[in-house]
Amino acid sequence: MTDRILMSQALVGEAEERYVLDALRSGWVAPLGPHVDAFEREVAERVGVEHALALSSGTAALHLALIHLGATPGTKVVLSSMTFAATANAVAYTGADPVFVDAQGSDGNVDAALMLEAVRTLQADGESVVAAIPVDLFGRAADYGVLEGGLAELGVPLLEDAAEALGASLDGRAAGSFGQASALSFNGNKIMTTSGGGMLLSDDEELIAHARKLSTQSREPAPWYEHAEIGYNYRLSNILAAIGRGQLERLDPMIARRREIRTRYAQAFADLPVRFLGRDGERDDANDNCWLTTVVLDPTLVEERRGSLGTTADTVVAAMTAQEIEVRHLWKPMHLQPVFAEARSFTNGTSADLFRWGVTLPSGPALTDDQIDRVVSALASVLTTSTGVT
Repeated sequence: MTDRILMSQALVGEAEERYVLDALRSGWVAPLGPHVDAFEREVAERVGVEHALALSSGTAALHLALIHLGATPGTKVVLSSMTFAATANAVAYTGADPVFVDAQGSDGNVDAALMLEAVRTLQADGESVVAAIPVDLFGRAADYGVLEGGLAELGVPLLEDAAEALGASLDGRAAGSFGQASALSFNGNKIMTTSGGGMLLSDDEELIAHARKLSTQSREPAPWYEHAEIGYNYRLSNILAAIGRGQLERLDPMIARRREIRTRYAQAFADLPVRFLGRDGERDDANDNCWLTTVVLDPTLVEERRGSLGTTADTVVAAMTAQEIEVRHLWKPMHLQPVFAEARSFTNGTSADLFRWGVTLPSGPALTDDQIDRVVSALASVLTTSTGVT
């Protein structure tokens, strides 16, 4: 039986084992502890921000930041439509209304001009827009050259969802350093992992202090358990932070391997009817962490090669899955999700097209060259023959 090739398997080794063993032997096995403190300092230094707060998930980081920024029922939060549900769910937790903005075709990130237009339209309608959340899709920073200044002029705080983008950069600045605050994810399939976890980053000391209080059940400084506002059990454990410290030590070589994998795919698929999301010639892979390599089928070329438009992302996913290769559709846009059917959106059709034609390929640093060759052979077969799963 052929071993299954996974999309983005975590890679752990001796560094993580060393840190976890230290945590166990120290007795700090409950939430918080010296590894949490050190992990916060190290990530903040890596990203180039003043403060960091280690949490149970990236969703928790977004949620706490939104609370501080004033997201409540009756307010609006503008965000990328092409993203994982966690971004939108964090808005929903606060009772604020999510307003979705479509993507740009080059890399799938939010259309920056459309996001600013959405904010202006909402403000003209008398709505209170308390935050805008661009998402750094698949490890590539959004267009902050437009968004930072534009949102500042409109008086709307920028909350960067950098869950997928640790290690990426834009114009010499690290992903996670843009806006008033940012969120990272350390989920098991991310660029680095703590098994499960996330982090809130900011130069705003007051924001981090408030989020820290909220994340520990909002306990007041009293000799008993006193609570003046609703809090949450969102802090990261010392053991999981120990894993993160080991991962952070090896982050750069893990990113380098993902970049090597993307380069191999690009070379292998040069003559296939696909384009690589984010490889637009304006920015190279050295700016991105290459978390997941994503390809978008060219419907015109697919028709020329196979004589029909029968090949879509559905076809590719089914055919590759049958060969024990994990590939997935790109994120289904939030404005097309049943749970957000009533939400307002500003669309241009791009994210719907990307969802129809795009897939993510196995990209984890643990992949062997032989496994990459299997992926290349399988995808080439799907795209160049008239047979396959439809």
